Amino acid sequence: MTPAARVQAAIDILNRIQSGEAAEKALTSWGRRSRFAGSKDRAAIRDHVFDVLRMWRSTAALGGAESGRGRMIGLLRAQGQDVAELFTGQGHAPAPLSEAETQAGHTPEGAEAMDLPDWLAERFTQDLADAAEATAEALKTRAPVFLRVNLLKADVTRAQAQLAAEGIETRSHPLSPTALEVLSGARGVARSDSFAAGLVELQDAASQAVVDAIVMDAPARILDYCAGGGGKTLALAARAPQAELHAHDADPRRMSDLPQRAARAGVSVRCVDAPEGAYDVVMADVPCSGSGAWRRAPEGKWLLTPQRLSELNRIQSEILNTCAGYVAPGGCLAFATCSVLRCENEDRLAQFLTDHPDWRAATQRRFLPADGGDGFFVACVVKPQG
Repeated sequence: MTPAARVQAAIDILNRIQSGEAAEKALTSWGRRSRFAGSKDRAAIRDHVFDVLRMWRSTAALGGAESGRGRMIGLLRAQGQDVAELFTGQGHAPAPLSEAETQAGHTPEGAEAMDLPDWLAERFTQDLADAAEATAEALKTRAPVFLRVNLLKADVTRAQAQLAAEGIETRSHPLSPTALEVLSGARGVARSDSFAAGLVELQDAASQAVVDAIVMDAPARILDYCAGGGGKTLALAARAPQAELHAHDADPRRMSDLPQRAARAGVSVRCVDAPEGAYDVVMADVPCSGSGAWRRAPEGKWLLTPQRLSELNRIQSEILNTCAGYVAPGGCLAFATCSVLRCENEDRLAQFLTDHPDWRAATQRRFLPADGGDGFFVACVVKPQG
């Protein structure tokens, strides 16, 4: 496919998304109808679609229309490209710009420039103050690819050398001593021998830093209560390989790959339907808005509503109160989200400490996309001895 044909394909997919179809479904449906498209074509089209999703409002403003065509015009203008060179009408290229389209568009301002709904732009400004605009700007860009080095199998230097031998260039990242940012060869990571041998796992650098920040003093038992796919579970196992580690999730299907991943990493993890007994460390990476990771899942910022955010706050507090019952005396409850919003982070921590006044806050840290990874929050609270 030519670059112009890729743009037209992205326009068609964006129109389906505009009409209410989920992005992944729209991309999959297009792929099934377009067997002629090669892997590079599909990757390029996906990049176009997700670049627009991250900049849904500003591309419409720059392009002068809330349509797939208008937004692709806006994206190309934002990227400094000559739209007329691609919109030629030749072959499978988009039709040439009309005079009205050439004149249309304006510079986005305020929430439009932040690429956030109005109500969320207000939240960002209230919660993040001087960091609000930089955070919103970072969420408009593609997320870096990070690896976590499994120190049970290799040190960072050896892992980098083996990856380099397989055509994957990396560099260390200051957010975590185990984090490697992939500079080239990212699409080959999952097929690499380094990955297959368990030397590295795909995991955001800030997500790794969250696990680094958890207070652990030779724990005998650890529970990851909202394990999901198990990225943090495996990082916990690498930090405390002698501990008995249980993984739980409200939807056990999310953990379906965890036993295989644990075996590859050389660690022991038991998936449990119901936690048993008391644990020295309980990790609660609770359901959240995902606002810190909207670079990876940009539809989230357009689907989130104030009502849904309030419901998430209720669920978060409920999970924390449940997890408190599993913490052994003197043990640690680690609360985490991939959100940058105060109501999901500091406010939930404050509410927990109000409900449990005998517990002690040990650590608290916020990560923003400007730090290099996704946006995360982590706090550790310690249960009294008796």
